[in-house]
Amino acid sequence: MKVHIKKLDHLQLCIPPGTEQQAREFYGKLLGLEEIEKPGPLKARGGMWFQLADIQLHIGVEDYHSKSKRHPAFEVENIETVRAYLEANGVPTRDEIQLAGVKRFSFFDPFANRIEFLEKFTS
Repeated sequence: MKVHIKKLDHLQLCIPPGTEQQAREFYGKLLGLEEIEKPGPLKARGGMWFQLADIQLHIGVEDYHSKSKRHPAFEVENIETVRAYLEANGVPTRDEIQLAGVKRFSFFDPFANRIEFLEKFTS
């Protein structure tokens, strides 16, 4: 099976706790990126999102003592089939907080890089 990746949806970088204003100054003010509102279920995690052309840059907060949240997120087709394929080939996957109009899950590659796959849909 070939996984059909449609596009890069977003990229997440991480900052230490307590540095959100500094990140807003750098990414929003200095680089001129437009800050967009995070979905409600994710706001409690802190951080911020920016629109960057046709993708998003997500800035997450983490303490660097756990597995990193840094990751690329790829939009795919037939997400349930893709997930079953990965799991059948020994790749553990994990559920992510579900957002309106999006099905998503993540996994780690053999080098401990987190990768997110998502599929957008309309109800």
